[in-house]
Amino acid sequence: MAKLGAAVIGANMGAGHAVGYVNNPHTELRAVCDLNLESAQRLAAAHGAAVATANWEELLRRDDIQIVSVATPDPLHAPMTVACLEAGKHVLCEKPMALTLPECEEMIAAADRTGKLLMVGQVCRFAPGFRLTKHLIERGEIGELFFVESEYAHDYTHAVGAGNWRKDPKIKREPFVGGACHAVDLVRWIAGNMVECFAYSNHKVLTDWPVDDCTIATYKFENGVIGKVMCSIGCKRPYTMRSVFYGSKGTIISDNTSPSIQLYTQDLPTTLDWITLPVNLASHNVAAEIDELVACIVEGRPLATDGREGARTVAACRAAVESAATGKPVAVRTEF
Repeated sequence: MAKLGAAVIGANMGAGHAVGYVNNPHTELRAVCDLNLESAQRLAAAHGAAVATANWEELLRRDDIQIVSVATPDPLHAPMTVACLEAGKHVLCEKPMALTLPECEEMIAAADRTGKLLMVGQVCRFAPGFRLTKHLIERGEIGELFFVESEYAHDYTHAVGAGNWRKDPKIKREPFVGGACHAVDLVRWIAGNMVECFAYSNHKVLTDWPVDDCTIATYKFENGVIGKVMCSIGCKRPYTMRSVFYGSKGTIISDNTSPSIQLYTQDLPTTLDWITLPVNLASHNVAAEIDELVACIVEGRPLATDGREGARTVAACRAAVESAATGKPVAVRTEF
């Protein structure tokens, strides 16, 4: 079969997407777009793409492009994704799917209307350590889950984004939506949907930002599991998404930046030993995301990380923001 033409919008976050399309045997990177034309040209030249442009709408008119990665600042995800879907392109949209639920609904409707695939880049589902964690839990290695926790600890002091968009008061990009969606999606993927949230937040470190920089959210899951997600964008430590999964027979500790995960089960020969299981380091395994999207296109099968899954994660994140603001528990929407 002829190769699928791919384009990337956003040369910074899109760099990993470009590599993924180059390495997939069914795709060819044909265009790169960025408002900074020089950035687009550099990425295109590095990976043999014929087109570099600063005008993303130019990509919509190209018949040789079948897939578009939207790797732009969060506020642009919805309008760009909808336009690409309406132009007949499959879309891989970076996380978070969008900043609001109405935008998520627009994106889902566009995918339904056009019949094109919309994948949301919740990349933790493709990190080797987290994939092994899920496999072990599903195999029953730690028994029945009863408590899960994860964290998005990422110092944003020098990560304001192009044009300082992450701290723009007009955008008011909530860190729990834009960043902690990683951790929220991870625990959703492993433990199931949340049904209720109660959260606290404060603003002690990045005091010149227009949003609270630390949030603790507790969740009740529809299967009776309880959980916690911490988000800090002002923490002084290396980036991590350390996560712990407690079951009736044991515990797993894993993250996306360590070369191993730790497993403890009651079946171990002593009560003090942990088993260390090595994993490949691939904290942002975008190539695996692209391989899955392309396989679904080629084989005509549905995506696991589609728009509805992306919207459920945004809904759980928005519930935390609302709860922290109101001081009340908030129901988490799961139907889209």
